[in-house]
Amino acid sequence: MKFFSAVSAVSALIVVTAAAQQPAPPAIEVLPVQGRVSMLAGAGGNIAIQTGKEGVLLVDTGLASSAPQVVAEVRKLGAGPVRWIINTHLHADHIGGNEAFAALPGDPLAPLKIVAHENVLNRLTTDEALAKAPAAQRGLPVDEYFTPFKDLHFNGEAIFIYHEPRAHTDGDSIVLFRGSDVISAGDIFTPDGYPAVDLDNGGSIQGEIDALNHILDLATPAKTQEGGTYIVPGHGRISDEADVVEFRDMVVIIRDRVQDLIKKGRTLDQVKAARPSFDYDGQFATNFISGDAFVERVFKSLSQSAAPTQKTPAPAPARRRTR
Repeated sequence: MKFFSAVSAVSALIVVTAAAQQPAPPAIEVLPVQGRVSMLAGAGGNIAIQTGKEGVLLVDTGLASSAPQVVAEVRKLGAGPVRWIINTHLHADHIGGNEAFAALPGDPLAPLKIVAHENVLNRLTTDEALAKAPAAQRGLPVDEYFTPFKDLHFNGEAIFIYHEPRAHTDGDSIVLFRGSDVISAGDIFTPDGYPAVDLDNGGSIQGEIDALNHILDLATPAKTQEGGTYIVPGHGRISDEADVVEFRDMVVIIRDRVQDLIKKGRTLDQVKAARPSFDYDGQFATNFISGDAFVERVFKSLSQSAAPTQKTPAPAPARRRTR
């Protein structure tokens, strides 16, 4: 009897120790941004949340593993059902929670609409993609758009969804909440790290710069360049126009340095050895994308000699454009 008690005690200790060693789930935090818009951080990619009497609109949904926590936080807002989800691109840390929200009981008279550019849907519904994640079909975009922009009116404000061709991917969207004066930028803008230009999914360095310039066209600073339009990035802190200017300038400078080395006939290894991102690595290099990794993506993108990006966004004042 004592033997079994000892075994039970040891087993309990092992269970407790193992539980203590398990990584804690990420802390989910909801931060007010401006107007009707808040940002939910800690679920993978940042999530923009717009609330009002008509219900809830989400820009992105985070990782699938964080979906229960995200659903719980959205319910705490007490703003009714989720009516709209807008996906900024196809990566799993931004669309992983789609399925969880699509599975929730809804209003048959006002069903959930999931919006994304058609390139997102096309890439998510290839035979290979469906074979890898057949269950995710429930969370696929059902209201894809193929025009330069799409607009809608929800919770008393106009919302514009702009396609940014061949930027971080070929299906990127940025979302402007006109009344709240907030832009959700997806992974085009990541103020604490180099942009993850995804060449395999149609991204390009010039398209990335074009998209950042478009954000700057839409954003307006307040007094002394602080405040004004706020930007919800794909990852990182809530930002304003000045942060996007700094980020855009960094991308342009590194692009120009790499382009100059390519014109001089340097190979990829030689370009890396020249360290064209050295003075920015302390601020933007991360475990996810190092300076070398970003330089390699820039080199490969420029070497592909992609045709200049053509796009026709809605009219906006041209300011601070760097080509």
